Amino acid sequence: MGRENQTWMSEFILLGLSSCWDTQVSLFVLFLIMYLVTVLGNFLIILLIRLDSSRLHNPMYFFLSVLSFVDLCYANSIAPQMLAHLLSAQKSIPFYNCVLQLYTSLALGGSEFFLLGAMAYDRYVAVCHPLHYTVIMHGELCLGLAAGCLVAGFTNSLMETIITFRLPLCHNVINHFACETLAVLRLACVDVSFNKVMVATSGFLVIMLPCSLVLFSYGRIVITILHIHSTQGRSKAFGTCASHLTVVCMCFGATIFTYLGPRSASSVEEEKMVALFYAVVAPMLNPLIYSLRNKEVMAALQKVLKKFRDKEVYRTPTFTLKKTNMALCLDKTSLHLIN
Repeated sequence: MGRENQTWMSEFILLGLSSCWDTQVSLFVLFLIMYLVTVLGNFLIILLIRLDSSRLHNPMYFFLSVLSFVDLCYANSIAPQMLAHLLSAQKSIPFYNCVLQLYTSLALGGSEFFLLGAMAYDRYVAVCHPLHYTVIMHGELCLGLAAGCLVAGFTNSLMETIITFRLPLCHNVINHFACETLAVLRLACVDVSFNKVMVATSGFLVIMLPCSLVLFSYGRIVITILHIHSTQGRSKAFGTCASHLTVVCMCFGATIFTYLGPRSASSVEEEKMVALFYAVVAPMLNPLIYSLRNKEVMAALQKVLKKFRDKEVYRTPTFTLKKTNMALCLDKTSLHLIN
């Protein structure tokens, strides 16, 4: 029955965030700006880490570049379709596009949580074992941790996507702006208790395990900082973790509220708002938080801008000189003709 239903149901209708045209236009302008900032910010972080070999080539910035790449892909898996639907009357999405969107968003979101856990371990080693930092966090370990985070996220997403879309669906209207697990489960015309258990289990693995690693790492970091006698040393140790801790609180807090929080009568609208936060807002804020609160990133940006300005200054006199020489030649030619 389920397979017949899925074969017949060739597309889904997304209700989106609002049915008012003026509101949709306003949201389109707002989200377009946020999307452009997200793409530019994350691309700039990746580019800076690639170009600045003196300051930004260490494990922390390697993980940051991977996180920026994941955020960039995550935003592109949801935002372009959402922007297109805000200006269209028919908010439909083909069945297999919906499956792909659910799979990629779950995979990239899960990978981001595991990456935040790996970054917490990196900060723990940097603060608690600074003399052995380069030995412990060697290149092979960093590559292995990043690859493991991506494999864990995509494997978890594959299982959850298969289980979700094997259900027989009674209708095709999704009360959401994207194909999201809990929204798709509401379309099922059978008992979804098993799927809810699987979502809870997936939430525990993807959210609570990295969160436990974060809590353990920062617990040890706090103990180490308390044993530092100088105020300057404490401030420096905390400064290396401030940006990461801000992103962790923002991302984990929103997702825990969505998947592990208590249900309420307005849970559907709350899920939309929180999903909008970690699908659109968080990928935009991550590069801003890491750049504005990180002196090394700002120094690298200033270095790249200085190189660009120097090239422009170097080119300008050359152009002026050529122009001046040309003018002199013309003047001499004119005088020769007059004579």
